[in-house]
Amino acid sequence: QLQLVESGGGLVQPGGSLRLSCVTSGFSLGYSAIAWFRQAPGKEREAVSCISVSGDRTNYADSVKGRFTISRDNAKNTVYLQMNSLKPEDTAVYYCGAGSPFTTFQAMCSITGVRFWGQGTQVTVSS
Repeated sequence: QLQLVESGGGLVQPGGSLRLSCVTSGFSLGYSAIAWFRQAPGKEREAVSCISVSGDRTNYADSVKGRFTISRDNAKNTVYLQMNSLKPEDTAVYYCGAGSPFTTFQAMCSITGVRFWGQGTQVTVSS
């Protein structure tokens, strides 16, 4: 059974950093590109970042470019999201998602490509 488990969320002050992890099980990380999404209260889930199977392609939402970095360690079946210079507007539940071997990178970077979701991890940026 394919599973994704996020961790690393928490409460941080504006300007601080967090690193989120998404650990996959039931499939090799080489199975699919992986994407991070977030959902703030009262808002729709939005794409944050995605990374290809090999890690040679990444994509970021304009709102996080230059502050967030996505990476993957296939040997550990883990994808990371390093978040720096956090802002209150980054407050949300963060989810990682996976598609299938047939999901294109472009589709994976949008919510339409996701077939499997993690349970989410809360990130709160507040002073």
